[in-house]
Parts: sequence; C-alpha cells; structure tokens
Amino acid sequence: MRTHYCADVNETHIGESVTVSGWVSSRRDHGGLIFIDLRDKDEVVQIVCDPADNPAAHKLAEEIRDQFVLIVTGKVRARGEGLENPKLKTGKIEIVADKLIIENRSLPMPFELGDEKVNEEIKLKYRYLELRTQKSYDIFKLRSKATIATRNALDELGFLEVETPIITKSTPEGARDYLVPSRVHGGEFYALPQSPQLFKQLLMVGGFDRYFQIAKCFRDEDLRADRQPEFTQIDVEMSFCDQEDVLAVGEKLIHSVFKNCGFDIPEKFNRMSYSDAMEFYGSDKPDIRYDLKMVDVIDIFERCDNEIFSGIAKDPKKNRIKALKVPKGDEIFSKREMKRFEDYVRKFGAAGLGYFQMKADGLKGPLTKFFTDEDIQAIIDRCELEVGDAVFFGAGNKKLVWDYMGRFRIHLAEVMDIIPKDTFEFLWVLDFPMFEVEEGKIKAMHHPFTMPKTVDGKIVFDDIEEIESIAYDVVLNGVELGGGSIRIHKEDIQAEIFKLLGISDEEAQEKFGFLLDAFKYGAPPHGGFALGLDRMIMLMTGASSIREVIAFPKTQKAQCLLTQAPSEVDPEQLSELSLRIRKQIQA
Repeated sequence: MRTHYCADVNETHIGESVTVSGWVSSRRDHGGLIFIDLRDKDEVVQIVCDPADNPAAHKLAEEIRDQFVLIVTGKVRARGEGLENPKLKTGKIEIVADKLIIENRSLPMPFELGDEKVNEEIKLKYRYLELRTQKSYDIFKLRSKATIATRNALDELGFLEVETPIITKSTPEGARDYLVPSRVHGGEFYALPQSPQLFKQLLMVGGFDRYFQIAKCFRDEDLRADRQPEFTQIDVEMSFCDQEDVLAVGEKLIHSVFKNCGFDIPEKFNRMSYSDAMEFYGSDKPDIRYDLKMVDVIDIFERCDNEIFSGIAKDPKKNRIKALKVPKGDEIFSKREMKRFEDYVRKFGAAGLGYFQMKADGLKGPLTKFFTDEDIQAIIDRCELEVGDAVFFGAGNKKLVWDYMGRFRIHLAEVMDIIPKDTFEFLWVLDFPMFEVEEGKIKAMHHPFTMPKTVDGKIVFDDIEEIESIAYDVVLNGVELGGGSIRIHKEDIQAEIFKLLGISDEEAQEKFGFLLDAFKYGAPPHGGFALGLDRMIMLMTGASSIREVIAFPKTQKAQCLLTQAPSEVDPEQLSELSLRIRKQIQA
C-alpha cells in the first residue's frame, strides 16, 4: 500500500515516484496550490496538489479536511529556496501528488490534537485520538524499546521468562484485591494478583534459579499520579543469593535499559539507610537532586525556656525537633511567605512552624528569646548558618515531623525552582524496618515473607519497630521505582514472623498454606525485586502521570471513559455466578 514511510522520504528520492499514506495533519489552500501535511507513525511530509499538474488530484484535495486518511502517489522534488523546514526530517523535500485516494474521511475532531490544555477526561474518552499525536507515539516507542532492552538484559544474565497466573487466590498483601467470581464454584472467588510474589517464590523452590516476568498487577486502592488499578512491573527473582547479588543485578538491568533508551546513567547507585533517609529527608524515597537536609536539634531545644518545645524534647525516642536550613532564605522569602509556609505544613498535621533568620548582627526570630546565647550559637553551628539564611523548625511526634517536614522540603525546592531538570539520581534505600505499628496493630512494612536481620539465626529485639529487614527500594528522583527483599526460606523464622504479626498457625495455613508446604521440601535462599515499568517510562519521558504512558488508562476514580467500564452486567450473568446486587439504602 506504501513504498515509503513519510520519514524515509528525503533528498535521495528527488525525481522518483513514491507512495505514502497516513492522516492529514493540516491542509492549506494558497489560492491554487493546496498543501497537505501528511503524517504517519512518526513524521510529517508535505504533499503539493497543483491544478496545472493534476487537475483530478487537486479537485479531490479541495474536499480533504484534517485527519482524513489518504494514500498519495507522487514525484519527490526539492522545496523552493527559502521554503525548507529544518524542524522536519522531510523539511527539504515535498511530494507533488499524481494520484490521491481518500481512504477514509473523519468527523471534526472533538479536541485539537496535541493541545495540552484540553480537559483530561475528554482526552481519555477519545484516547485513540490522543494516541495519534507525535508525543504519544514517541512515549510508546520508548516504552517498547525499554521492554525489549529488559528482556535482552535479563536473558544475558541467565534469567528465564515465566508467566504466572492472572486469576489466583486472594491473599493479604497490603492493598485490596480485585475479586473474580467463579461460575463453576458458586460463592467462591479468585483474585487478580497484586504481584506475582508467591508464585515467583514457588519457582525458586522449583529450582528455576533465575526468573523474570513483565507482569500485569492489580490493586484496588486509591489512585494518584503514579498509581493505576492495573499496572506493569518488571518482576525478578533469583535463588542462592544475598542482598549484594540482587542489588548488582538491579543496577545492571536498570543501566542497560536506560542506556538502550538513550540515557547515560551511573553503573553504581548511591546508598542510604532507611533511618538516614527519614532523619535527613523525612521520606523513604528522598529526592537527592538537591540538598536541603534536615538537622536534629532536639538536644538544644530541650534546654530552652519554651515548655512546649522542652516538653517534646524530653522524649527523643518518640519525638523529633528538626531544623531545615534554606540558604539565602531570609533574602528570598518575605514574612508573609513565611506565614504561608506555616499554613502549608498545618495541612499535614503540624501544630506550627518555627523559624529563625540569620542577620548580620546575629540570629533573629520570635523564638530566640527562649534560648541562651550559648544555645543560639549552638543552633548556628549545628545548622551551619550564614548571613542571609533562614532556618525552619518542626517539632512533635517523629513520624508526623518526618512527614510534614519532608513534604515541606519538596515544597521549598519547587517554590525556589532548585530541582535540576534532565537529571537522573538513583538511590538504594536499605535496612527498612521489618514492622510498623498503626493504631496499635503490628503489620509488615513490606510483606510477611521478608527476611528479618537475625543474630545467629534468631530475631533479637527490645522494640518491635526496631527490627530491621533485608529489604531495599530503588528510588529515582524522589519516586519509588521499585523494591524487593531477601525472602524467608526457613520454616522456624517464618513461624516467628507470623507469631509477631498475630497470625495463628490455622490462619497462616488457610492463607499461605501452599507456600508454607512448599518450603518444607528444600527451599533455597532466594530474593528479588520488582521495578515499576510505567513509573520508569514516566520519569524517562518527563510525563506528569503514569496515565500518559499507559495505552488505555483509567481515571483517578478507576473508570475507563473510553469503554465506560466498570458497568452493569446482565442479570443472567450474575445468576450464573451466584451473585445478587443489593442496592445500598441512602441514609
């Protein structure tokens, strides 16, 4: 149907007859000559319809409108002097139409393609039209290249690609499952996998040694820019390995994928403990492209005359008082802006936000009256303050302070516009806590099959929240790109973890019996990781949301506006599945 793609036609084809096809990007009538920009998968070529050369083609061109589908045969010629378009690969030539076929007509577009200001719901309703833009094509071209590079890299490292089930057993993994009712077994349900976690561990028991999969995962959770109800992850597992082996594979894989996609990144990544990440940045996924580190000043505030601060400081295990220095902040921010910053952190539970300003004649601010001259100097030294700097303080429960001061750090960087563009900063965050306590309930921070750090094979602890796990996340520019852990493969350690989580033997057998039984037949030491493919492409392309890098995404309310899913189904289908819809009564 075509002899060339639009992008392939160039000066070497001048004088030749070619056939191209695609969509009309634009049409311009210059009072005789009609110019058509014809676009296919990744380029535009200019078509000229001249009534003197071919009256029939010119007459047909008068009917053409944007997004009509054309097949055009014509002779290639050089553009006139001064008429070249350096922005196009085809900018030095044009095709004089000899034969023009309108293969299909188009209704007027519901929105202008490529217009960034168009409401996102309109774009999602007509997603197939948004995909027709050059920006979308480039995103999915890069995504394809990344997945091919992933397979090639892992193949070279000796990994086998294995598919795991999409309908499986519902197990507690942190988010709500999407349930699938069984027709054959009325009243019973499958679940869509939140991840292939349990199956990839079973593959290690099965002796597969090294497994990978570009896997679809499903989670029924509240959505945001980097979450979708269905997403894709690069899933990797290996046996007879320790943490260093896994991190080395992760770095080789990520480096290879980015290199094949045209990005130069380091072969080795920075590392940071979870504890340092929280204490310095208030986040387990810190963006290290810019500085703005938090400093602990709780010991200095313990000596101050303000009872609120000194009271908080009396319990340094439970509480934190953090200082965040902003170089030249006193020169940049007005007192009104300082007040707005306090309003900002209050949205995240802060009781307030203290601050000092470093002037030429010393430290100034509403809090200085509570400190001795020696402690004022201690704050200056601890925070390394210079004239013109500002320093902000957050005080309270450590988790709350970490959270709002970490958010405030990012907010400041955005306000000050100090976040470097076109930079990739990778970071391994290590030594995560094994457990976290929420509302008095103990839960696994990653999942209950994560190996805890042990002493002579025993879990030793005074405080359950201080037990560290052999778990790790890889962070890119403040976004969690992926993570993993060394898994528990010993029955006695797994039993101890279940006991600490309050999971009885009966409950463990009911929920995870198939995995626990498998571990009784010679389970090897094993571990792995998973990388979010959608997030990786989002960061590579500079997209604002993973919705831009998924071909047919859902909205933030988990709806597909294109297909109108979810939707009601026929009562007969429900009956076959032993289901009945009960209407909720409005209060």
